Amino acid sequence: MKHLTISSLRQNTGNIPASASFDAQLERRVERETKGGKPFLEIYLVDGTGEMKLKVWDNLPQFRALEEIADGTLLRFSGDWTQNQYGVDSGKWDMRLLTETEGAEFLAGDPETKARQDKDWADIERMLSEISDPRLERVCAEFVAQYSDRFRRSAAARKNHHARRGGLVEHVAQMMRAAEAMCSVYTTLNRDLLVAGVLFHDCGKMWENNYPEVGFSQPFTMHGEMLGHIPLGIEAVNKLWRDVMDQPCAESWAELEPATADIHLHLLHLIASHHGTHEWGSPTLPRTPEAMALHYIDNMDAKYEMMRMGYESSAEIAPGIQDRKFPLPASLVKPLPHFVAEET
Repeated sequence: MKHLTISSLRQNTGNIPASASFDAQLERRVERETKGGKPFLEIYLVDGTGEMKLKVWDNLPQFRALEEIADGTLLRFSGDWTQNQYGVDSGKWDMRLLTETEGAEFLAGDPETKARQDKDWADIERMLSEISDPRLERVCAEFVAQYSDRFRRSAAARKNHHARRGGLVEHVAQMMRAAEAMCSVYTTLNRDLLVAGVLFHDCGKMWENNYPEVGFSQPFTMHGEMLGHIPLGIEAVNKLWRDVMDQPCAESWAELEPATADIHLHLLHLIASHHGTHEWGSPTLPRTPEAMALHYIDNMDAKYEMMRMGYESSAEIAPGIQDRKFPLPASLVKPLPHFVAEET
């Protein structure tokens, strides 16, 4: 029997049952009723690669067993798994508690995901080190010094895209790489400002979409719910900016152009406007080339990740066509393979 992650389970299941096990943390359970009035549970399971929902019918022994299991418990699920438009399911499955050793291995994270996120973090540090403006370089360095651990365990969203531990690092690293590529095409873009804006645009999610030091269940917080990540990000950057301006290095910046106050204001504008519209939650609209570029880079990376997840999890409804993955606008079509020239 294969032992998989939640992400690889979705990739390896279809209409034909696949025998596999996977480990997960029980995030929560919801009691529901069928149209006939019979109770069942929907349990939400998470690991370092993603989440899934599983229905537990009242005629299964697991239905009663789950009454004794607390949210946050680490479990191993085994069965013959299929996937349809409602997600992964099984007609025959079982579960058990993880042993202490198994639990420690699970909480350490999937090695492949950890390696990818370590590389992404190294890329972020490299691109930040190449910022030439001393004001932006210093505030980014201060951010890394104060918040790197919290940043690296945050998600980029609660659902839809990069909604996993470390997802914010993946999202920001890919956006920074895209920003560097865009600056090579639109050469008047301020590369230093745009890269710093990418780092900070979602930094408020360290409070809105953060994970505890141990575990993969994303809690809700009062600050995240009552303020949201854009105001939280602006507040965090303002505090960092004040800290930096109190350092001795700031004394040499008085005569620099552009003015330090203008750098500060433009950086805050990138955070405030990155959703692009008032309807999507931005308190202001993009008013500079860097703000417009940041908005589209952010939107592109989020949509691309949604499509990648859709290809993993959406059921095939016709040859080459997969069911729509909310919030994408339409059904997914299998992408065209790369052309590979034949060797002569």
